[in-house]
Amino acid sequence: MQSVSSALLLFSLLFLSQEYGALGTETLRHAAAISAGLCQTHPTDLVFILDSSRSVRPSEYEQVKVFVSKVIESLNVGPNATRVGVVNYASQVKNEVSLKTHRNKAALLKAVSKIEPLSTGTMTGLAIQFAINVAFSEGEGGRVRSPDVSKVAIIVTDGRPQDNVKDVSARAREAGIEMFAIGVGRVDMHTLRQIASEPLEEHTDYVESYSFIEKLALKFQEAFCVSDLCATGDHDCEQICVSTPGSYKCACNDSFTLQEDGKTCSACSAKATDVVFLIDGSKSVRPENFELVKKFINQIVDKLDVSETKSHVGLVQYSSSVRQEFPLGRFNTKKDLKEAVKKMSYMEKGTMTGQALRYLLDSSFTPNHGARPGVTKVGIVFTDGRSQDYIGEAAKKAKELGFKMYAVGVGNAVEDELKEIASEPIAEHYFYTADFKTINQIAKKLHFKECKEENPCECESIVKFNTKIEEDIAALTKKLDAVTKRIATLENRIV
Repeated sequence: MQSVSSALLLFSLLFLSQEYGALGTETLRHAAAISAGLCQTHPTDLVFILDSSRSVRPSEYEQVKVFVSKVIESLNVGPNATRVGVVNYASQVKNEVSLKTHRNKAALLKAVSKIEPLSTGTMTGLAIQFAINVAFSEGEGGRVRSPDVSKVAIIVTDGRPQDNVKDVSARAREAGIEMFAIGVGRVDMHTLRQIASEPLEEHTDYVESYSFIEKLALKFQEAFCVSDLCATGDHDCEQICVSTPGSYKCACNDSFTLQEDGKTCSACSAKATDVVFLIDGSKSVRPENFELVKKFINQIVDKLDVSETKSHVGLVQYSSSVRQEFPLGRFNTKKDLKEAVKKMSYMEKGTMTGQALRYLLDSSFTPNHGARPGVTKVGIVFTDGRSQDYIGEAAKKAKELGFKMYAVGVGNAVEDELKEIASEPIAEHYFYTADFKTINQIAKKLHFKECKEENPCECESIVKFNTKIEEDIAALTKKLDAVTKRIATLENRIV
C-alpha cells in the first residue's frame, strides 16, 4: 500500500509541475497529496463572502464561482467534517448557501453554480457583520466555538468598500474567525490588510484580474489539507515515520534508540563534540533569508545531544568583519541555544569567508573560547556568495588539525570554494542549493554524530570471557558424549 501511495504521489508531482509551473517544493508536495488523496481536511465552518457589485462583470463572477468550486472540491464536506456557506453582497447582503443546507459536495457545487451577481454597491463591512451575526450562527448551521472546529471566512473583492471594515473585521477575528482577504484589480490594498488575520502575508492575496483568481485555489486547498506527512515525505524522521492524525511521530529500526530530539536514531552513545557555526551575514543574504538561516541552525541543534558532557555549540557571524555571537559551552540546553540563535541580529556588508575561517582556527576552537581538549571539533560554514578574501590556507589548516569541516552553500555560493572547505569524503561534507527556502532539506541530510569508541580493555575482557565459556561448553560436550557411550554399552549388556 505504501509503494502504491508513493508511486501515485510521484505521478502527481510530475503532472502538477506541468499544471502549475515553477511552484515551490512544499506547494507541489501539498498539491500532489491533494491529487493523490493523501490528505484530509480539519473540521471547519467555511464561509465565502463574495463581492458581486457593479464593477464585477457577469463573466468575472463566473470565474469567482470556479475558484470557490475548486476549493470545495478538495474538502471533506459533511455534517461532522467541513460545512460550507456562501454570502453574496453588493449594496445589500444575501445568504446564498447556509452552513446547514448542503451536507454533500455534489449538492453544494450545484448550489454555487446557480448563484447570480447582485450588481450594485460595495458594502464589505455590512457583509462581514452579516457573516458574524447570521452566516456563522448556530441557527444557520455554525458550530459552537471550540478547538476541534475551525471557523474561516474568505472574502473576495475588487474595489474600495463604501463602509467601514476595520472595526467589524476586528470583531470577526475576536470571535475566532480566521479571515482571508483576496483583492482583484483596482482593489484598495489597505482595506485587505484591515480585513485579514495575522500574519498578513499568509492571509492576503492579490491578482491583477479575475482570470487569475482560479490559480489561488491551490493555496486554499493546501491550507485546508491535513496530509499524511509520512506518505508525502514531509517529515524529519531519520529512520521510521509513523502517521498520526495531522501529524507524525518517529521510530527507529531494531537495535537503534530514538534520541532526545524525537527524530534521529543512534546505535551507540554520542561522543562529546564541539560544534561551531560560521554564518555568512553579508548584504546579499537579505533579512528575510537570514531568518531562514537561523531556522536552519536550530534544525541542526535539534539533532545534537546538547549537555555539559556531550555536544557544545558556538556561533560566529561574519560579513566584512567577524563577530562571535556566543562561544562554546555558554549554553548547555537546546532551549537556551535556540533562543540565543533567534536573537542573532543581521550584520550585512561584505563576505570575508577566509577571515572567518582564520577566526575559527585562532579563537573559536581554543580553550579560551570554551573548546575542550581531546574532543571532536566540527565546523559548519554557511555562505551565499564568493569570498572576498583568500580561503585556501585557512581551509587547509583546519582539516590538517583534524577539524571535521562541513560547507553549505546557497544561491551564488561558489561550489569550488565550498569543496575546498569541506572535509573528505567531500560528497558527505559539502552541500549546495539554489534557494534559501530549501536549506531545511540540507539540515535533514547533515549528520555528524560519532560513536564513543569501545574501551579496549573492556572489549578484551569480553573476548576472554566468551572464549572461556566456549572452551567450557566444548569440554562438557565431550564428557556428555562419553557418558552417552557408556549408557549405550550398559544397555547392550542388559539385553
